[in-house]
Amino acid sequence: MKKALIAAAALVALPMAAQAQSPSPGFYIGAEGGLNWLLNTNVTAATTTSGGALNTVQVSPQTGWAAGGVIGYDFVGPRVELEGVYRQNTTNINAVGVGGFSNQIGQLGILANLLYDFMPASVITPYIGAGAGIGFVDGTSSLSSTVFAYQGMVGLAWNADSNIRVSLDGRYYGTSNPQLNGSSWTNNNFSVMLGVQLKFGETAAAPPPPPPAVAPPSFMVFFDWDRSNLSAQALNTIKQAAGAYKTKGNARITATGHTDTSGPEAYNMALSLRRANTVKDALVREGVPATAITVIGRGEAGLLVKTADGVREPQNRRVEIVIQ
Repeated sequence: MKKALIAAAALVALPMAAQAQSPSPGFYIGAEGGLNWLLNTNVTAATTTSGGALNTVQVSPQTGWAAGGVIGYDFVGPRVELEGVYRQNTTNINAVGVGGFSNQIGQLGILANLLYDFMPASVITPYIGAGAGIGFVDGTSSLSSTVFAYQGMVGLAWNADSNIRVSLDGRYYGTSNPQLNGSSWTNNNFSVMLGVQLKFGETAAAPPPPPPAVAPPSFMVFFDWDRSNLSAQALNTIKQAAGAYKTKGNARITATGHTDTSGPEAYNMALSLRRANTVKDALVREGVPATAITVIGRGEAGLLVKTADGVREPQNRRVEIVIQ
């Protein structure tokens, strides 16, 4: 009992807020086992010590064991399952000479269970459940007494992933009074069960990747060396950029000027800004509001073609027009 309580405390200490994979409905199977305590009971029986007359015998069972398996369906929250568990406890009943009994009581329960997981998407979820079905009980080895069986349970489950689940629960298991060889007794049990379940439901599909980022429309206007005036081709490009701006409606334009690496750095910074302002003025003439245009000068920074210092590279003498 002490070991079972320590195990339960360890489960509670796990991070309750951590999230497992998104659960999905599906069938599962499982195996389980643990300890069983058959509560002290009085057996009314014909005993060898009284010449066959009915006697009431106090039975004090020892701690026994329980093992079984389940097959069920998880609705994500509610679960239904069919469970079979065999329990066995050693008793002192031979010492009093009760006819037809050995020194142990065995019982097999086959029950339909209804359970509920309170946090099915969490790594740790508490659950409750109840079940009813048929039991077979004996005091020898034949499981010859058929009884009505029922149980209630409360426990914690660890969802290791979307398909594997480990559970620890405490449960009360009882039956109607068994009748065996003219004897009868009350049958009340408490069990601590550790179980492992394998779920066959499909793993939740990974979320689709985000759509690729769409680059904003951009245009390039090129310049002659040490110039900021616009060629016919540059004017045509600016006209296209203005048209793209108008189709977008409420947008912003950034005009960023650049130079090649020839000439002093400070001079090139000023030249790149003149080129950007020249493009801005042309955009305004094409109907773009001046307030929608931002002008930036970068000088020799941001080369389109990497070159050494002092190189006249035509593709680096440009203004980039970006519409957002």
